[in-house]
Amino acid sequence: MSEQDFLAIVNPAAGNGRCRKLAPRALDRLRAAGVAFDVVESLGPGHASELARIARQAGRSRFLSVGGDGTAFEVVNGLFPAAETAEPPTLAFLPLGTGNSFLRDFTRTPTEHTLEVLRLGRTRRSDVLRLEHSGGVLHFINLLSLGFAADVAAFRNRHFRHGGQLGYLASLVVTLARLRPQSFPLRVDDDPDFDRRNCLFLSFNNSKFTGGTMMIAPQADPGDGRIELVRWGPIGRAGLLGNLPGLYTGTHIRHRLASRRPAARIEFERQGPVNAMVDGESLRLECLRMDVLAGALVVAV
Repeated sequence: MSEQDFLAIVNPAAGNGRCRKLAPRALDRLRAAGVAFDVVESLGPGHASELARIARQAGRSRFLSVGGDGTAFEVVNGLFPAAETAEPPTLAFLPLGTGNSFLRDFTRTPTEHTLEVLRLGRTRRSDVLRLEHSGGVLHFINLLSLGFAADVAAFRNRHFRHGGQLGYLASLVVTLARLRPQSFPLRVDDDPDFDRRNCLFLSFNNSKFTGGTMMIAPQADPGDGRIELVRWGPIGRAGLLGNLPGLYTGTHIRHRLASRRPAARIEFERQGPVNAMVDGESLRLECLRMDVLAGALVVAV
């Protein structure tokens, strides 16, 4: 096939193995719609990044991430940082994982949507957020979260990795019982001082949704050249439970302890590694700096 065809990078383990069952039929539907592509499968964590990086070095420019948010995260980090100084690659998504959050900004029927946009060749530019941390650099297109949501993800990753929705609920309950205010000192753009206030969570967003249906950043725009910073102050257990539905509608941002702010760059005060959730992946990171690669990726949406 031509180097201009898509390279479909399939993560069979996505969605607790759901992708392994659904991918063959979904790919057949793409072929029937006239979309040309090659297929490779990732064999474990990090392999999708390696596959994307090797293919990009070989001249491929169009990629199809077949899985969930974590699969797309790996593919993006295989394309960058090399793509920072080259012609922007194209990335499409066949959402067969758990979250599929990035696509939710554009559709509520992601699989049918993907079939349609690939058939029509419809694309748009998307920003890519870049984080420098003590261990290197990573890139993401959805969000990075610190605080409560990251702590829930970390507990689930350690104890209920394959527990599905029940595992998530158990992790939520345990993390809620241990809830305490945290400070993640940071400086935004040209602010003179670091913000050291305690908070429930901080979220650095390129798109609106996380976890599939939580609208953490209702005003985020993947193409505006800005980081959408959402902060929720030390609301406490009762306040969190009472306002939990608002996280799914975006109305949490109206709470008196909530705030949002567009930013071009973020500087973090060094304080050692903390739990971080990045595009569905649970990591331990010491964050240093964050900025925006405006329009650095072409997305099929």
